[in-house]
Amino acid sequence: MRYRELTIEGRNAVLEAFRSGKTIDKLFVQDGCKDGPVMSIVREGKKQGTIISFVARERLNQMSETGRHQGVIAQAAAYEYALVEDILQAAKDKGEAPFVFLLDGIEDPHNLGAIIRTANLAGAHGVIIPKHRAVGLTAAAARTSAGAVHYTPVAKVTNLGAAIEDLKKQGMWFVCADMGGELMYRLNLTGPIGLVIGNEGSGVSRLIREKCDMQAAIPMKGELDSLNASVAAGVLAYEVVRQRLGV
Repeated sequence: MRYRELTIEGRNAVLEAFRSGKTIDKLFVQDGCKDGPVMSIVREGKKQGTIISFVARERLNQMSETGRHQGVIAQAAAYEYALVEDILQAAKDKGEAPFVFLLDGIEDPHNLGAIIRTANLAGAHGVIIPKHRAVGLTAAAARTSAGAVHYTPVAKVTNLGAAIEDLKKQGMWFVCADMGGELMYRLNLTGPIGLVIGNEGSGVSRLIREKCDMQAAIPMKGELDSLNASVAAGVLAYEVVRQRLGV
């Protein structure tokens, strides 16, 4: 199956896409172009937390499908996003306590895709990602998920911290991956649980970490001090699975 993002080219088309509320994951702008319409597009992109890359015109020419990019190309999500309510409903329909992944600033689409795949196989009911400063459902993420995007809903929220607070009111508990936390085997990870995985480099942000009820440390015996984000997600997810199974 071939996945590809929706590509939007031309100043008016890109600006209208932003103003209509379409989720734009990436914006490519001709380096050095400072005229009014392009600066308006850049401002909209920054306002919405879109990843912006300033590239040479030759790069835009290579990316363009129409040859009329006018110095800007935007890429929208390859898949439609779900609502957080859809994820909770999926758990309810299965008669299970909610099990949700929340990703705090994952930037690599391959990590996002791998985590969605793990979420599916671990029986999680969905994945929540932030709208700003994080990768979205790009074609690369969809490919890496190996088809999991068809089955595991992904919701995109404006404020991850606010989403956690809302879900707490509905009875969920939250655990984040943190090297300074309690050994994961000593934590009670049963019941309605949200598993928070942080950025590839900086981990879970302080504000999000403070909203979590537990901090889980993965035991490490080698010379390195951290795991890849998607690997850490898998390790913690299967500790949740083990405890939910009661084994």
